Amino acid sequence: MRWKQDHQSDYVEDRRGAAGGGGMAGGLGLLFLLFRRFGIAGVLVGAVVLGGLALLGGGNVLGLSGAEQAQTNTAANDQGKAFVSFVLDDVQQTWTDLYRARQKQYQPARLVLFSESTQSACGFGQAATGPFYCPGDQRVYIDLSFYEALRTRLGAPGDFAQAYVIAHEIGHHLTNLEQNLGKGRSKGAEGGSVRVELQADCYAGVWAHSAKKRQLLEVGDFEEAMRAAEAIGDDTLQKSAGGVVRPESFTHGTSAQRMRWFERGFTTGQPEACDTFAAAEL
Repeated sequence: MRWKQDHQSDYVEDRRGAAGGGGMAGGLGLLFLLFRRFGIAGVLVGAVVLGGLALLGGGNVLGLSGAEQAQTNTAANDQGKAFVSFVLDDVQQTWTDLYRARQKQYQPARLVLFSESTQSACGFGQAATGPFYCPGDQRVYIDLSFYEALRTRLGAPGDFAQAYVIAHEIGHHLTNLEQNLGKGRSKGAEGGSVRVELQADCYAGVWAHSAKKRQLLEVGDFEEAMRAAEAIGDDTLQKSAGGVVRPESFTHGTSAQRMRWFERGFTTGQPEACDTFAAAEL
């Protein structure tokens, strides 16, 4: 992916190195995990976590050691911050333009970089549960150590795979702006939670379509995003955890569905193509 390597965003808040308040213990932490596990929306917490990583169980589901978590999270990691800043601003400028073309006004989200854990309006977020969007404060939260896990543990390397992660989380922000996050309360193969996640994948594809038109994509970038979408399907994650595939517990969709909806957004470049709530077949 072609990007400006010294880019800084006014919408990125860097909390790395700040005290995160410890692990995900106590009432808010428990509610956060319950929300991710059972799809409880509209209560004390409402975070949308990429890929359903928290569904693998409580604790450090990515299997990161303390050293690994800290490796890419130092305040000196300006390269990672610059990349996230560039992608965030590019994604949000794309949606600003798309909204304006439809006589609407886009309200930007903010992105928080953190180390290990941090406080959000949705409770404590941990690096081990992956990136998430919190509708309570309209912020995306990410510990950059997730990108190492994406590359080595989930088998999805490449900078465009990383960009897909951010575009997906901004997709949740769009669903929130459209007041449709509340439709994600039910789980299961056809449930609302799956439809919310697949819509975010499609919206990520819409941005990728725009990035391709502006010649930001390089050879292999599309495939990198598709590998990331495949790696975080419910069925793939359940198999990798050593369990059986249980469609009734799905919250994010299968690998095939995630790839299909990302590709749909990428091919059409139209937000209207991403209405997963009206889709008869996912």
